[in-house]
Amino acid sequence: MNISIRKGQKADLPQVLVLIKELAAFEKAPNKVSVTVDEMERDGFGTEPAFKFFVAELEGKIVGMSLYYIKYSTWEGKCVFLEDIIVTESHRKYGIGNKLFAEVVRVAKEMKAKRLEWQVLAWNELAIKFYEKVDSHFDNEWVNCKLSEKQIEEYKF
Repeated sequence: MNISIRKGQKADLPQVLVLIKELAAFEKAPNKVSVTVDEMERDGFGTEPAFKFFVAELEGKIVGMSLYYIKYSTWEGKCVFLEDIIVTESHRKYGIGNKLFAEVVRVAKEMKAKRLEWQVLAWNELAIKFYEKVDSHFDNEWVNCKLSEKQIEEYKF
């Protein structure tokens, strides 16, 4: 299987959104995706891009992607956050996820990032096994917190 990994482009976004929706279905949240191609284009290719991504291509078709962004640690400095690696179901177990992960690691290394971080669902055993193979540190000390768009809007200042 001749898979090529390259930087994502605006023209890739419709296929990337299909992958995102596939991931949402896999993660038992098919109705949670609200982002649009237009929003992704604005947010990823505007004057201050909020994210970057790689795509895995096979015979001109995108079969996987990894999306990441830069964050900053007050204690350590510049870090990379890997938001998602997605490989379409029919192309899993061919090492595509590993290649996409390696590209993000390469970015972190080139920018001299202090950390590369990501999250994995506790029930996603295949992803956990993959991350164990690359000797990842699983952090059981920190609790994930978030406010939804609605909660942000309704926040009392």
